[in-house]
Amino acid sequence: MKNKKVILIVASLIIVAGIALFIGFSGKEKKPKFRTEKVTKGDIVSAISTTGTVNAVTTVLVGTQVSGTIKHIYVDFNSPVKKGQLIAQIDPATFEAQVDQARANLLSAKANVDKAEATLFDVKRSMNRNKELFSKNLIARIELDTSETNFETSKAQLSTAKAQLAQTEAALRYAEINLRNTKIISPVDGIVVSRNIDVGQTVAASFQTPTLFTIAQDLTKMQIDTNVSEADIGKAKVGQAVEFSVDAYPEVTFKGSVFQIRNAPIVVQNVVTYDVVIKMDNQDLKLKPGMTANVSIIIELKKNVTRISNTALRFKLSEKSKSPDKGHAVWIIEMGKPKRVKVLTGISDESYTELVSGEIKEGQELIVESLEKAKGSQRTSGPRMF
Repeated sequence: MKNKKVILIVASLIIVAGIALFIGFSGKEKKPKFRTEKVTKGDIVSAISTTGTVNAVTTVLVGTQVSGTIKHIYVDFNSPVKKGQLIAQIDPATFEAQVDQARANLLSAKANVDKAEATLFDVKRSMNRNKELFSKNLIARIELDTSETNFETSKAQLSTAKAQLAQTEAALRYAEINLRNTKIISPVDGIVVSRNIDVGQTVAASFQTPTLFTIAQDLTKMQIDTNVSEADIGKAKVGQAVEFSVDAYPEVTFKGSVFQIRNAPIVVQNVVTYDVVIKMDNQDLKLKPGMTANVSIIIELKKNVTRISNTALRFKLSEKSKSPDKGHAVWIIEMGKPKRVKVLTGISDESYTELVSGEIKEGQELIVESLEKAKGSQRTSGPRMF
């Protein structure tokens, strides 16, 4: 009897162990093999993402046409200026002396003209007298010829004196222009963005005009010059809505619109981009010239559409599961096994793609990752060493 009891106890333990082992294996088999995401409804924004630099719509570089020493500066950074306002002055002493000299030369030239006219008048009178005397045979022919030659010479000298007068008048105007140019005048209404000079500094305009001030005409209207790749430029259209942010205000989304798509290509290391100009209002003056903007040019917006994860579209069960059918497809779990389902897609953003048609519906789980890949990647291909 005792032996029977022992046998029954051992048999019971073996059965319990077998059941536990079976349950353990069953539990392992029931562990999920895939990570999934649901098909949802929501908004999809198809956009071109790029970066650009914030600039004033019109920026004027104010320089000088004359060389000299800066004597006065009347504006500073951020100073508002009006068109025609005096903003700086170059020491005019040298140019005033040049004007005085040109005026003196002009007076001398006028005197020379008067002298030439008087000489011509006298020579003409002498010539007319000789003609009368020659007609009466009172003088020789050579005396008449000499008086005629003197008359023509005097006429030429008068013409030369008048030309010199015109030349000195032009020299005076040039000297007066240079004197006026010692006054640096604002050409537009705006705000001084930068000042590149100080009092006492010498500026030279011999080879190229130095920039003294940079004036932004209107900082309440700004623009962004963006670089859009040649792959995306065909999607950009004038008038499209734009959203952008800057590092200074990361929580603020600014809005604008596409103003211009420039045809001139920008080639840097064989990469071709095009300048797409974005315009926006800046009434609160938050945006400043030179800021870097992260721009999204909105191509298309669809609200409350059925959408699937881009990760689900990229998922492939294995290399052997590739289908010769073209087009997009997703994987679902049906009867405990993965199944490939073809879908027709619409617009896309960075996270989701619009579902146009396909045998899936909202709330359905789509495979986005195989959890067995991690195990497989840990296997070693070489022989085990004991």
